[in-house]
Amino acid sequence: MKYFAEIENGTIQCLLCEHKCILKENAIGKCRVNSNVDGKLVCLVHSKPIAVHVDPIEKKPLFHFEKGSKTYSLGTYGCNFKCQWCQNYQISQSDISGLERIPTITPDDVVNNALSSNCTSISYTYNEPTIFYPYARDIGFLAKEKGLKNIFVSNGFQTEEVIEDMKLWVDACNIDLKCFNVKNCKMFTGSDINVVLRNLKLLAKSDIHLEITTLVIPDFNDSKKELKQIADFIANSLGTDVPWHVSAFHPDYKMTDKTRTSKETIFKAMEIGEKQGLKYVYPGNIW
Repeated sequence: MKYFAEIENGTIQCLLCEHKCILKENAIGKCRVNSNVDGKLVCLVHSKPIAVHVDPIEKKPLFHFEKGSKTYSLGTYGCNFKCQWCQNYQISQSDISGLERIPTITPDDVVNNALSSNCTSISYTYNEPTIFYPYARDIGFLAKEKGLKNIFVSNGFQTEEVIEDMKLWVDACNIDLKCFNVKNCKMFTGSDINVVLRNLKLLAKSDIHLEITTLVIPDFNDSKKELKQIADFIANSLGTDVPWHVSAFHPDYKMTDKTRTSKETIFKAMEIGEKQGLKYVYPGNIW
């Protein structure tokens, strides 16, 4: 796919996410990692992952896909959201001034490392993979040739063009459905929740395995009304078979004034999901 559109006088428009940043020569998008270089979109973090780990696939979290397997996980600097509670803010909200010091890991390297680590999949995670889509896609097609699955752990803010392209190589997604309030979503993440809802419907109609995660945050999205709205949407627009992971929040980044989500709140969210007909509701981050 083409990652950008030419406008005029060397200006381009990024087509990776729905911010669709307009970039003059040498300008960098909201994600801080895609730039206009000589009239073309260049992903500055291509082959420069900042975080690489072998994880159990359940950590993504995916509970209904390749159960019990290991997944080779990687992420880069940058993000197209500005979530006030981000638990990976050290990489997602960091600049890329030290990029030259990060070792280069090519798509071939990633695939070979995954195979040598006895992983059955590669996960694009930790930060938002849509912003390093050119790198992820280059890895993904090589991975498919070697029999590896590809997993996207995402905020769901891709353009429709990217969603369509993902159908060619992505096998499973876990999408964060952060809230159901348009104003709060804009204020605390800088995004439009309606784009995420649109993309979830598109993914649900595809062959890509889909699971949903909601981080339940006190006094933000933990009301019975909002949790019911989220569960209703999943059940009626995506399907009652789509797993919903309701995870507990802990204070982090710019949201340290709130308390950790209680077990009782997570159990309440699970009960709401089940009452709305969801067959698979799972708790996360509680002990």
